[in-house]
Amino acid sequence: MPAQPSFDLQAHSVHSDGSLPAAEVVERAAAAGVELFALTDHDTVDGVPEAQAKARELGLRFSPAAELSAVHGGHEDLHILGYELDVADCDLVAILEDYRGDRARRIEAMADRLRALGFELDDAPLVARRDAGKPIGRPHLADAVLAHPGNAQRLADEGIHGRDELFPPYLVPGAKAYVARSRPTVAEAIEVIHAAGGVAVWAHPFWDVDAPDEAIATLETFVAAGLDGVECFYVTHTEAQTRLLHDVATRHGLLTTGSTDFHGPDHGRFSAFCEFDVHGLTVELGPIGSKTG
Repeated sequence: MPAQPSFDLQAHSVHSDGSLPAAEVVERAAAAGVELFALTDHDTVDGVPEAQAKARELGLRFSPAAELSAVHGGHEDLHILGYELDVADCDLVAILEDYRGDRARRIEAMADRLRALGFELDDAPLVARRDAGKPIGRPHLADAVLAHPGNAQRLADEGIHGRDELFPPYLVPGAKAYVARSRPTVAEAIEVIHAAGGVAVWAHPFWDVDAPDEAIATLETFVAAGLDGVECFYVTHTEAQTRLLHDVATRHGLLTTGSTDFHGPDHGRFSAFCEFDVHGLTVELGPIGSKTG
């Protein structure tokens, strides 16, 4: 069997769309054998101090990080990971707050569209997150639809039993209730990460772009905008996809990172650590993990 990777550089907590507190995410990573870890909540670094303290307690190397949602051409929800961020940087904190405000506007608009389509929403969890100052994303909106008993018959009639069935017809780009993101662009996200002292990595390219030629052309466009790395090793990437990304990354001198994208132990797809394969390829993490302490 291939050697298990000792790093896992994307995970989420209750500060974005994960189900566990930040410290517990770190505990589970350590228990799974992770030695180098990053908490990468969407458009926020609120969980980083808690996660970093727990990582220090457990002896894990740790990278202060976040995952920024961005747009590029027809792609409205690409993700750029920022590692080695100065999470006390006032400009970074303000910019991320602005991005979350835009996310909140879109979610409210999507909620209105879902209601106009005849769905009822269980607002209590959404209000609780809003009152706690936590971001609300499409997974939370989906849960509000799925949890309301008034939708049960309709969901059953449409063959919708969970998020995976609800997202395609209603909550992805081009779907009935989706509201498009307008900012930041990928180039702007990279600039924000660099300004905060970090390195910028394109997350899970083949999760967002299906065609190999398009993925590589897109990657090279991002390299021209200052991208530092690519998440070659990802739990849903095939070996062919991984090797293709690695070849291009090597040619451009990019970092090559990896993750299982942990969201919680009960998540249908991203529920564990270290379940990606490096296929014997060289891993180049550069400065990621250098600010541990």
